[in-house]
Order: sequence, then structure tokens, then C-alpha cells
Amino acid sequence: MSYETLEFSRHDGLGRITLNRPDAANALNKVMAQELFDVSLRCATDPGLRAVLWTARGKLFCGGGDLAEMEANKDGLDAHLLEMATILHQSLVRFAAMDAPVVMAVNGAAGGGGFSMALSGDYVIASDRAKFVSGYTASGLTPDGSSTHFLAKHVGLLRAKELFLTNRALSAQEAMDWGIVNRVVAPDDLEPEALAMAERFAAGPTKAFGGVKRLLQSTYTAQMASQLDREAVGISDITRTEDAQGGIAAFLNKEKPVFRGR
Repeated sequence: MSYETLEFSRHDGLGRITLNRPDAANALNKVMAQELFDVSLRCATDPGLRAVLWTARGKLFCGGGDLAEMEANKDGLDAHLLEMATILHQSLVRFAAMDAPVVMAVNGAAGGGGFSMALSGDYVIASDRAKFVSGYTASGLTPDGSSTHFLAKHVGLLRAKELFLTNRALSAQEAMDWGIVNRVVAPDDLEPEALAMAERFAAGPTKAFGGVKRLLQSTYTAQMASQLDREAVGISDITRTEDAQGGIAAFLNKEKPVFRGR
């Protein structure tokens, strides 16, 4: 299936999402939100998918929401943004809930909605030319795209307020120091390094990765007893998977496990 604002491919258990509006700063418009939702459904319902690599074409990762489209819809902007944000958010919920880890490869500036999308990744690797800025309040807007869910968890409440209220731009190194990015690499190394990490995840225990992702979603909201009960049920359930049984046997036999995502 072809898309207008992005590219999606799948090969050997690895899905690749590439934002593809380089002449428009890869800005998020309604079509992109709809296409990301379609891709999220394809990924979430693909039993053979074991990792996703998400990046963008051009010099920018994503400059945020398409302000030109907002201006064109100014007479019904509230309904337009409500629809677009709802669709985008459903896609991010699907990516967060699925087993396959999502590797974000941030090739350039990530602002507004692009900043939010980057925050939603399970592993974030950035070019040293990348910059991260909330940017919402600079246009008189409040955040969307999951940033109020993830940012404070990554950097703490006080720093989250600073980034949202002042629109301070962070360099890639600062973003790593603050806990927004896992690794920073040279621009020419971004693609191979991100691909290598995605392939590493794709060769791993996919069901266990999914369990980790879902357990961590309640880290800051569940009471201790509730969270520990979820851990107990989770580790009990995962032992029924082929990967867990093979992984335990490989450990006992001092062998390297071969995970099949089952």
C-alpha cells in the first residue's frame, strides 16, 4: 500500500516508517495522522512484526503540526484539530501497546508534534545535528501527541514545565543528558546504528519486550501492590511462550538463545 505523507515497508520482521514531506518540514497534517493510524493498525495486527524503525526524509525529523493547514481550516479549527489529534493519538496508543519495540531515529529538528512523536519511542537515537523543542506555547497552543504523558516521566516535572513554558531548544547531547535520547551519533552513522538496534530488537524475545512496555506504562500510576501483582501475572504468563521456555533452557545449557518472537 502506498501513502502520501510517509513510506512504510516490512521485511524479515522489521517494519520501517519514514516521514516523507521533506519540502514541508515533514509537518504533521491530517493525512499524515490518518496514515500513521493505518500503519499502526498494520503493525499492531502483524504477528510476525518484531521491531519498527521510525525516521524521516530530509534535514528535519518533523517540524510539528502543519500551521498552513491550520490556517486553511481556521473557521473550523477546533474540530479539525480534535479529529487530527484523536487519530494521531490512537496510532501512538497502538504503537505503545504492541509487542514490537519502536526505534526512533531522529535525523534533524524535532519540534511540536515531532518532539512528541520522538518522546513516544521505545528507544531513541539521534543525529548530533538534531534539536528538540516543544514549541507549542510559542504558537499559543497546548501540547498534544503524547508529550504530556512522556516528557515529565523522562525529565521530571520541573524540567518538563521549563521545556513547555519557555520553548527552550535542546541539542541532541542535551536531550541525551536530560533523558530524552538514548544515544547520539554522527549524521552518517544514524541510519546504520538505528537499523542495527532495530535488528537487535527484531531478533529478541518479542513477547517479553511487549510485556516490559506494558508494565512500564503504569510505573507512575499504580500502587505498589497492584504493580507487583501485574509483574507476578506477567512473568507467570510469559513462561508459556516458546521464547521463555527456550531462553531458560539455553541459559541452563550455557547456550546462546535463539528467539523467534513466539
